[in-house]
Amino acid sequence: MKEAEKRFGLNLSSYKPQRVKRRTELLLRKYNVGYREYLNMLIKDKKYLDEFMDKMTINVTEFFRNPEKWWELRDEIIPLIAKNSLRMKFWSAGCSSGEEPYSLAILVNELNLSYKTRILATDIDIGVLGRAQEGVYEERAFVSTPKEYLEKYFEKLPDGRYRIKDSVKKIVEFKRHDLLKDPFEKNFDLIVCRNVVIYFEPEAKNELYRKFAESLKPGGFLFVGNTERIFNYKELGFEIYKPFIYRKVE
Repeated sequence: MKEAEKRFGLNLSSYKPQRVKRRTELLLRKYNVGYREYLNMLIKDKKYLDEFMDKMTINVTEFFRNPEKWWELRDEIIPLIAKNSLRMKFWSAGCSSGEEPYSLAILVNELNLSYKTRILATDIDIGVLGRAQEGVYEERAFVSTPKEYLEKYFEKLPDGRYRIKDSVKKIVEFKRHDLLKDPFEKNFDLIVCRNVVIYFEPEAKNELYRKFAESLKPGGFLFVGNTERIFNYKELGFEIYKPFIYRKVE
């Protein structure tokens, strides 16, 4: 897939090779083609390229995944940030179809802090960003969502799906961004990047965490997935604030 990387500007070299190989071979078997024929399909028809991107990136998520960690954000960390910041700037990196940044936005609304908050949500996959901006979700996305949040912040559609309300959508800004090669914005109070870097090679992981540290304000927080412990956090300028929540040393 080196030629695919070159043609489409994808940087797959930092992903675990066995994962890229396995997912590519699944697509080859699906269409009963070889690499060269499949590459031509990607070039000629955007729907195949979108599917390829969807398989290479990680798009399985839900609202308030590992809910106890989100309640720590709601009850302690976001109020602490609000106390120390006139304007709060959050980033959901690798946001997939939007459940994560919208979860953040719901908490901000619950705390009556939307007037002072900007949430940036980025992903490399244009397809999932489109779904995120649409803001319509199947019922299975809410297994960890409190009933009162579902009733307050979503509208149930005739087909049984749910659409997020504008009061939540309006503080989230979606953009395409490649974590492995695009520049990072600075001065974030909180960066949420969960269940993304587990698919990267160790060198890419370390570089990504270093860049996150540079993008945070002193005292800012990094919230990672429950399988993504950062072993060299001290070298990167972090301290452990709570399990899987790191704070940039002031």
